[in-house]
Amino acid sequence: QVQLVESGGGLVQPGGSLRLSCAASGTSGRLYSMGWYRQAPGKQRELAAAITARGNTNYADSVKGRFTISIDSAKNTVSLQMNSLKPEDTAVYYCRANFVPIIAIDYWGQGTQVTVSS
Repeated sequence: QVQLVESGGGLVQPGGSLRLSCAASGTSGRLYSMGWYRQAPGKQRELAAAITARGNTNYADSVKGRFTISIDSAKNTVSLQMNSLKPEDTAVYYCRANFVPIIAIDYWGQGTQVTVSS
């Protein structure tokens, strides 16, 4: 059974930085992609950043230039470096992973809270 465990959330002041990490375990499949999604109170879950095992990245316009996603395909881990954080980045951040051969199945972590406030 695939499990994703996130870490690194917390409270930070505007302009500050946080680094989120996610480790996937329990699968013998080859990693296809991983990503970070976020959900603010009263809003739908949205993509923040995603990356394929080959390193191709995709960022939401709202985080471009501030967030950097990286992957270690051998360890099935993904990280999200978040700089210049804004109050509107406040949300629960969820890690998602997909594995070969059934890449249509999304595996999710339990979420980690990121709060940007002075």
